[in-house]
Amino acid sequence: MSKPIWSAFALVQTVCCALMLIVASDSAADDLPALLEQAQSKRVAAIAKASKTAVCIFGPGSRGGGSGVVISPDGFAISNYHVVESCGAFMKCSMSDGVLYDAVIVGIDPVGDVAMIKLLGRDDFPFSPLADSDAVRPGDWCFAVGNPFLLATDFRPTVSWGIVSGTHRYQYPAGTLLEYTDCIQTDAAINPGNSGGPLFNVDAEVIGINGRGSFEKRGRVNVGVGYAISSNQVRNFLDHLKSGRIIDHATLGATVATDEESKIRVSNILESSQAFRRGMDYDDEVTKFAGRDIQTVNQFKNVLGIFPRGWRVPVTFRRDGIDNEIWVRLTGVHAVEELVEIVEGEKKKPEEPPKGDKPGAPELPKVQVADSNAVPSAFKHMFIKRAGFTNYFFNLQNRDRVWQAFLEHGDFSKQEFAWRLKGVDSLNRNVTIVLGDSESGIQVDGRSYVLDPESDLDNQLDPPKTGGLLVALHLWRKMLIEGPEKFGDVEYLGSVPSPMTRELNDVLVATRSVVESNLMFSKSTGKLSSFEMYPDANVDPCELFFDDYQIDEDLTVPGKITYRFGVESPVDIVVERIEFLEDKSEAADADAKQ
Repeated sequence: MSKPIWSAFALVQTVCCALMLIVASDSAADDLPALLEQAQSKRVAAIAKASKTAVCIFGPGSRGGGSGVVISPDGFAISNYHVVESCGAFMKCSMSDGVLYDAVIVGIDPVGDVAMIKLLGRDDFPFSPLADSDAVRPGDWCFAVGNPFLLATDFRPTVSWGIVSGTHRYQYPAGTLLEYTDCIQTDAAINPGNSGGPLFNVDAEVIGINGRGSFEKRGRVNVGVGYAISSNQVRNFLDHLKSGRIIDHATLGATVATDEESKIRVSNILESSQAFRRGMDYDDEVTKFAGRDIQTVNQFKNVLGIFPRGWRVPVTFRRDGIDNEIWVRLTGVHAVEELVEIVEGEKKKPEEPPKGDKPGAPELPKVQVADSNAVPSAFKHMFIKRAGFTNYFFNLQNRDRVWQAFLEHGDFSKQEFAWRLKGVDSLNRNVTIVLGDSESGIQVDGRSYVLDPESDLDNQLDPPKTGGLLVALHLWRKMLIEGPEKFGDVEYLGSVPSPMTRELNDVLVATRSVVESNLMFSKSTGKLSSFEMYPDANVDPCELFFDDYQIDEDLTVPGKITYRFGVESPVDIVVERIEFLEDKSEAADADAKQ
């Protein structure tokens, strides 16, 4: 085909396409208003639904405050730590229904700038679910609901609409504590007073908690760059916050830096860290952390910052071209006493504007809230002060909740005499275990080990290479018989993934004879899934895993006990029989010594 003919053909084709587009546009134009109206109606409905769950928080003396969001019908709500830190144990909160509610502090995460409060007086509050913030993408529509400049004098929150302008943003620490990691950036207007309020997606689900903003030099005015703490970070901390404690963030026990080849390498590592004990060392290249690829130091800090102390995550490091994956239990950034001291020190300081704010802006309006400091007598019992806790009342509530769910599978308190377990382990060895008050013993293929409960338990770590299997079994029995009130100091930690199934487990931390144990209970069944015994804070625990539960009269007992220590291979014990002896434990212990 010659060039003139081809050009003519192309021209005709272009004209035909244009005519088709015009016809299609005329047809679509008829539907466009309907589509716009439908989209507008959806947006208005989502905003109306979400606004019902937003909370306006008022500080003491009716001055100051911020925002929050209710996340469950029983009134638990999330806000910022820097919003509630000066409010005291009780505060006043309003919702769009025009009602002023009493609220009590539950738990705080001062490093991540998150706090939990509980609104009181109802068990049917409107609430918003937490979305998966990892599914959020730049360009997604979003909207913020809250109380900017405390304008909600009629208790009705305001709304600002925008887009997600960035995800997985890292913000360097402000002052002593606050560090924003893995946060969401938005151009929806976030101003003073919006702090602690929700950032929603178009389905009225919470994708973040608004916290920090970048403000103009001349005053505290939003310029379109605000940051929200991701909902996934909040989710990881929810049960820890419900524990009523002052929550700490996690650290790997190692720092990383970028080398000359732009690789992320371990720049320092503590020999006491579990990462070091699992094989990681100085100059190893970190390639993955908790399932995310690591290509920058900020990426590492981002993902590390979304976990509380005690979480267990996979870490992949490369050495000599070989990838190695280890599972590491993360330790805390601060010692408990240090964190409490820092928090108390922060409370004593005069309130300062967040990083990025500048003084000199007009004062926020004073909202008149009658009897703002009055606490109804019916609620006063809901606050218990104890060192290391924000509100010990909620720790007791959750400790008892977990234990009551366990007791539904049987009450071991009447089995106070010795227990005898017989079985065969995965190494084909006959195993007999006798657990008693005055002595406990274990016999493996004719070799016996005996525990003296009156002596220091942290120095009796037999059998070898188990990390103290006999101590762990002894304490397991004592806890089941005595329960949290008699065993020793028992606290609710929160929930963490099971090291075997990755299912979330409620955790009780129990201390007896300087030995700390973690009891992990399945959130779905209430059964005890594992027991970790730490003879010292800087060593690997002896881990017990319970499975194949069976009914023995009125008790649910494990048909299999697996124990594991450090990098040693796990060993299964198939329990063929458990006997609850009627005689005193001293007589029964003779079996273990033979």
